[in-house]
Amino acid sequence: MTQAKKRWYMVTLVGKDRPGIVAHVTAALYEGGANLGETSMMRLGGNFSIMMMVEFKGTTHQLHDVLATVTESLGLQLHIDHIDARLHEHKIPDVRISVYGADRAGIVSKVTSVLAEAGLNILDLESDVAGDKDKPLYIMHIEGEAREGIRALQSALEIVREEDNVEAELVEIDTLIG
Repeated sequence: MTQAKKRWYMVTLVGKDRPGIVAHVTAALYEGGANLGETSMMRLGGNFSIMMMVEFKGTTHQLHDVLATVTESLGLQLHIDHIDARLHEHKIPDVRISVYGADRAGIVSKVTSVLAEAGLNILDLESDVAGDKDKPLYIMHIEGEAREGIRALQSALEIVREEDNVEAELVEIDTLIG
């Protein structure tokens, strides 16, 4: 009898934040015979969001069944896609950019568009809304690869500072590997 080949899936879960989500979900996966690859889990505005690369020998439907009881009991929305895992291809960021400005529609689009034109390959972006309702402050932290060099990104950030009245800082990341 041939043993089923393991496949990789992207499991996405979203729901109201509460203690124990990660513990319950990962326990269900472990007990169901699944293995985790890369993951991203975070709290966003009172909600909890999980993205996990999961190795599993069954079908998408069988993986859904492994998680159904725990996700229903925690009130989580579940989505599963079969993926090409491509592990061990993690790119190492060489720049970290922080942007602070009044919260307004389009700020992420403007900043990321200008940076993309200057050669930034975004590897990670986190943002938050701070301040209060009368004076909201948008905070964005970006890590990426400066494909066209640091000067191009610094010039792009100068444009954003002038046109959009934001604070922006670029820091080179010196990563020693090995």
